Amino acid sequence: MTEGGPGTNPPSPWRWWRRRRARRERAARLYAAVVRAARAPFLYRELEVPDTVEARFEMVSLHLLVVARALRRHGGEEAALAQSLVDTFFTDLDRNLRDMGIGDLSMGRHMKRLLRTFLARARDLEAALAARDEKALSALLARNLGEPRPHDEALTALARRFLELDTRFQQADPAQLTDPDRWPMEGGR
Repeated sequence: MTEGGPGTNPPSPWRWWRRRRARRERAARLYAAVVRAARAPFLYRELEVPDTVEARFEMVSLHLLVVARALRRHGGEEAALAQSLVDTFFTDLDRNLRDMGIGDLSMGRHMKRLLRTFLARARDLEAALAARDEKALSALLARNLGEPRPHDEALTALARRFLELDTRFQQADPAQLTDPDRWPMEGGR
């Protein structure tokens, strides 16, 4: 007899809780890998990403969105993991804002602003990646990276990098996506 069928006891709430906790732990591992990828020195040295709070937010957001987009494509547990990954990102943003001195009374306003910013970036990035539009992605990067603005060649190289990264992640199987040690990063970075 299958679990949860007629005449059986309902599934244990503890199993749901254990699955949720395991998903959160996996999301935390993925998020740590996203942050490492977003902090790769070559992005700031070779591709001229400004070393500012805004540009670091942009790099983490873009890497996170590429990973989440690939996970969502597989549906099911991977889609739930993608949502958990985004939740982990916002939990980290909350913690960082508090470390920077933002108090409880204004935290909601700051988080709403960051959420709106993130959702706008997600929408624009999704459109550029789906269309494989290097120019749109370069324009998105130029608009969002802030000052000092990278040279046009560096923006183009950065846009090309994210298009290539997205292609590799979209082609990866779920086991590869959920194991950061097996991520399809170029040259290990």
